[in-house]
Amino acid sequence: MATLITEPLTHDPTDVEELAALPRREATQRLLEQCVTADEDRRRALQDRIVEINLQIAVDVARRYRSRGVAIEDLEQVAYLGLVKAARGFDPERATDFLSYAVPTIRGEVRRYFRDHGWTVRPPRTVQQAQARITAVESDLCQELGRAPRPTEIAERLDLDLDLVVEALAANGCFSPTSLDATPGDGDAGIGDRLGDEDASFDSAEARVALRPLLEHLDRRERIMLEMRFFKGATQSEIGEVLGITQMQVSRLLSALLARLRDELGSLT
Repeated sequence: MATLITEPLTHDPTDVEELAALPRREATQRLLEQCVTADEDRRRALQDRIVEINLQIAVDVARRYRSRGVAIEDLEQVAYLGLVKAARGFDPERATDFLSYAVPTIRGEVRRYFRDHGWTVRPPRTVQQAQARITAVESDLCQELGRAPRPTEIAERLDLDLDLVVEALAANGCFSPTSLDATPGDGDAGIGDRLGDEDASFDSAEARVALRPLLEHLDRRERIMLEMRFFKGATQSEIGEVLGITQMQVSRLLSALLARLRDELGSLT
């Protein structure tokens, strides 16, 4: 992506010397006050100076999103662009706290970059669209309220359902899935080790539920045959020895029993 030039700009030397001794917030405020009455060229120079003074703010915001699938260098460049946008768009006559406006603006630019370039698993389109609208209005609300807006305030401004706003805000930053090999801080087992395995009896659960009422009506000999044949794996000869009948009789009885159960099961569906 394009590289933002962050080398010191040329300014009036008296400004540089005077502002260097001031805390960042106070120096920014003085420059903003001068912007109110300055002409276009002077205002642009003052805004450039504001960007220089607050570059670390952009870096701090960018680093909150590191290790999420996008190079930190790219995030810092996007954050710098957000800072420039904040310096150009801030209205000192409407609000005095530049930081409360700049941070959401920078964060919005970083989130927008993630939305367009950083998703590994994309959320539903409605959530993506809500995020775009939230990002667009968040800076204005910050400047109007003098603080970060609450989800209810965002929902009211955009006429969106509160649940959708909460979901969109919660999805911010979830741009790449957590590895199943990651180890939570409360133990040695990875996330994947804590996931449940397939239950071997799950596939037969529906059959057991359907057959239960049918099996309750079987007589003792029929139950013994089914249990020995299908649960104990006994041969027809072994079943015949237990019941005192021949192997041929066991075969005929089992065939008739299974056919009857199939018919009864079919009548239920």
